[in-house]
Amino acid sequence: MKSKLYSYLLFFQLVILIQILIGCAEQMRKPMRVCPGKGTAIEALSVLRSRSQNMVPLKANGQCRFEFYDDGKPRKENFPVKLWFNPPTEIYLQGDVAFDPRGIVLGSNKNEFWLAIRLKEISSYWRGSWREMSHIDELIISPRLVLEAFGTVAVDSNENGDKSWTLSKKEAFDILTKRDDKGRIIKKIYIYNCDYLIQKIEYFDVNRQAQIIVELDKYEQVSEEFSVPRIIKITRRGESVRDLDSVTVRLTTVKSDSFNEKKRNLLFTYPKPKGFKHVYINMGGKWIEQQ
Repeated sequence: MKSKLYSYLLFFQLVILIQILIGCAEQMRKPMRVCPGKGTAIEALSVLRSRSQNMVPLKANGQCRFEFYDDGKPRKENFPVKLWFNPPTEIYLQGDVAFDPRGIVLGSNKNEFWLAIRLKEISSYWRGSWREMSHIDELIISPRLVLEAFGTVAVDSNENGDKSWTLSKKEAFDILTKRDDKGRIIKKIYIYNCDYLIQKIEYFDVNRQAQIIVELDKYEQVSEEFSVPRIIKITRRGESVRDLDSVTVRLTTVKSDSFNEKKRNLLFTYPKPKGFKHVYINMGGKWIEQQ
């Protein structure tokens, strides 16, 4: 009798498990709703520019996962982060790594940007000017990539005119593609065509390969016409698997903020490079180590 009861219970458990698995599979296969999207690149860029003009200053807290290779060995660091953003060009992020509240610091202002990492394996400081910056960013935790993730991606659209952009469509996405004066693809922006929020940005190298991929998810509305992604994943592809690095920032709280002159000077002025093994300055788009 007990054996028969046990068989019945096991049977029902298996039925329930199968139903759960089928339900999960159906959810995974569930296609995204598709909307008409925009008709031209100019229309799509207009929406992105409008969004960038409605950005508001904000403060956020969250968690960062940094995955990289050190001497051929995979490394992972998880640490809390604090972030301040004063659009369109001022950003500051600090990560508490190995009990150092400023173990990782990145920042930028109107003219320049910087990144400082105090991890023993890296211990490096980078500083450059926007004017010298190339379209491919060699910094894995990059101020420019974070700025663009928050909505400044359309600010540079007028560099070569809107003719450098084309619009294509694939399923639920409008895809804006930017080319240089030689016709080579340098950037693709994937926009969900129902809410017109950016889901992914790809940055291409001279070999026309997507070298950097920025994925955005879980948008949260900060003001009436401004939303920010609470998940930002930046992946850099190299020539081999061991060249793959990634940074994932998950924001837990996001709220609007304000910045007086004193606070702006404190957050958005580059720090002096003290105590680093390596110090690099960007010159002509290349990182030159200082002796």
